Amino acid sequence: MATKKVKKVQYLGTGRRKTAIARVRLVPGDGNITINKRTLDEYFPLDTMKLIVNQPLVATNTGDKFDVFVNVKGGGFTGQAGAIRHGIARALCVADAEAYRAILKKEGYLTRDPRAKERKKYGLHKARKAPQFSKR
Repeated sequence: MATKKVKKVQYLGTGRRKTAIARVRLVPGDGNITINKRTLDEYFPLDTMKLIVNQPLVATNTGDKFDVFVNVKGGGFTGQAGAIRHGIARALCVADAEAYRAILKKEGYLTRDPRAKERKKYGLHKARKAPQFSKR
């Protein structure tokens, strides 16, 4: 007798900020957030980062409806937190677009932040910092 496969419901979303990329998976659950196989408190020591990650869930009142599994790489802590927020918002839109999309769009969580580090130009020390000027 063949075993019956049960399809698990999950919603995927990809978030980006600066050079950080977060792959987010939402699974129906009780509100646990796991980032790179660590808890939210272990991964982000600062409360501001935890607040940024939780913003889409708080805005849509889904904090206790989904377990969030995140794989994030690149960038620093701030960029990773922003990427995770973007990914969670996109995954919530996949879960129920008509209920959550308007709320998330109004708060600005679906918009990818386009700001990134400007490239260094030749003849300059950094992207815009020029060598000291001297008349002679």
